[in-house]
Amino acid sequence: MRIVVCVKHVPDIQSERALGPDHRVVRDGGDGTLNELDENALEAALTLVEAAGEGSVTALTVGPDDAVDAVRKGLQMGADEAVHVVDDAIAGSDAIGTARVLAAAIRHLGGADLVVTGMAGLDGLTSLLPTALAELLDAAALPLAAEVTVDGATVRVRRNLDHATEVLEAELPAVVSVTDQANEPRYPNFKGIMAAKKKPVTTLTLADLGLDAAEVGAAGSRTEVLDAAARPARDDRVLINDTGDAGVRLAAFLLDNQLV
Repeated sequence: MRIVVCVKHVPDIQSERALGPDHRVVRDGGDGTLNELDENALEAALTLVEAAGEGSVTALTVGPDDAVDAVRKGLQMGADEAVHVVDDAIAGSDAIGTARVLAAAIRHLGGADLVVTGMAGLDGLTSLLPTALAELLDAAALPLAAEVTVDGATVRVRRNLDHATEVLEAELPAVVSVTDQANEPRYPNFKGIMAAKKKPVTTLTLADLGLDAAEVGAAGSRTEVLDAAARPARDDRVLINDTGDAGVRLAAFLLDNQLV
């Protein structure tokens, strides 16, 4: 069983984030990291291969030069291969454009029995890419899985909804996105970190994938940000310094403003 895990290099969610003059997320602050939810995707893939006793896991990413750190983290966790699609023309791609690149890369690699992603990228939180990717690969889409198992040529997922639980099945090939409920990602150990240094990262361009620049980037995007502004500072906050009577003053504030 060949599994491809799509991972993303995103700005650290603890850092100060901003949009640049082009209304795109500023990604050159040097504080990028592997998208946290993609660690759950990697863990799910590695667990499936370990349970089957055979197969391989390929970490695949699309992005600028520093995005290679995302697939290197995948190698440290135990992925067998790493692939980085990097091309200046990709900059500005929306979820659909990114899905086009990922689908082309997966086909270039010879296809996959199963493609696994995180439920969302923490920079955009659209959750659109997994189903778009499934459509482009002509594969079944099983998003938001809290549990994933494979039995022969069938993949089965459990989805936890607000008031119910769903169990869905599909024949491989399929695209599955997993939630943070799916597992507890392993932490790379020293052996894995050292082994990852010896594994090469395959670099691909749009030309390698047979894609035209007009299909990606701003030109190939279905969405466009027309305007953006920083969130205004709040001026309605009341700060209470605790001098021993903060509880009483807080209660009085709530009562005066009819909040209780």
